[in-house]
Amino acid sequence: MSFRLQPVAPARPNRCQLFGPGSRPAIFEKMAASAADVINLDLEDSVAPSDKDSARANIIQAISDIDWGDKVLSVRINGLDTPYWYRDVVDLLEQAGDRLDQIMIPKVGCAGDLYAVDALVTSIEAAKGRSKRIDFEVIIESAAGIAHVEEIAAASPRLVAMSLGAADFAASMGMQTTGIGGTQENYYMLREGQKHWSDPWHWAQAAIVAACRTHGVLPVDGPFGDFSDDEGFRAQALRSATLGMVGKWAIHPKQIAIANEVFTPSEAAVTEAREILAAMEEAKANGEGATVYKGRLVDIASIKQAEVIVAQAELISGS
Repeated sequence: MSFRLQPVAPARPNRCQLFGPGSRPAIFEKMAASAADVINLDLEDSVAPSDKDSARANIIQAISDIDWGDKVLSVRINGLDTPYWYRDVVDLLEQAGDRLDQIMIPKVGCAGDLYAVDALVTSIEAAKGRSKRIDFEVIIESAAGIAHVEEIAAASPRLVAMSLGAADFAASMGMQTTGIGGTQENYYMLREGQKHWSDPWHWAQAAIVAACRTHGVLPVDGPFGDFSDDEGFRAQALRSATLGMVGKWAIHPKQIAIANEVFTPSEAAVTEAREILAAMEEAKANGEGATVYKGRLVDIASIKQAEVIVAQAELISGS
């Protein structure tokens, strides 16, 4: 362990982030009533340029008018390379109520991008006397973003979460795919004439998780485009959870239940984790630094692994 301790990420359920375009206010009530932990109202890719102004007005009204319960309420603004983003930030913070929790910043390529948005947000908060600090989530979806991922993770105290945006990331990297996440047909290995498909997103996810955990930020997996493929979504979510990500986007309501299931530790996993902790407590009382649990060695590192599972389960259950 380094002398500089790894900071703890924000303690909030983040199993599923449900997206909906700001140009479709008719679905906002359904989003609020869903089982998603985070609601992302979108002003960016899902909104046509001709609808940007009306979508922004829809979201501003909905922030105050709709009962969002205990969900994290987030708005994805337009990218910093567009003429829309500054008006998104200004209007949201000057006109929307205090119920807004978070701004999602897309296509972040360097720490300076967060600095720009942070400076604008901080000025508006001070000018308007807003007492509730707005948090940030960023999306890594470019070659520059993944190259600068650690400096981005450390760029602002407002940053609480970071997601991988697979589609724009693939385009920026020049990847030969039109799929959004999941298995890619031509990304396989061949052994004894049999194809074995590997995960082209693995390295980027691992880089995001490492940067996030280093700086106390929640790592989140992004969209899975084929919402008719439940098992494909589940498989990618399971890989993401195994790597240390805390949740996944849902671009369709049917994906919510799967994300919640995958990113909630199972009863069996929690039971085993508690048993490992109990076994290590017994070993500690006997002056031992390790013990055997179900035929395998467990030690101090095993305690840390088990504590992650138990803490996540308790956070989700509210206990």
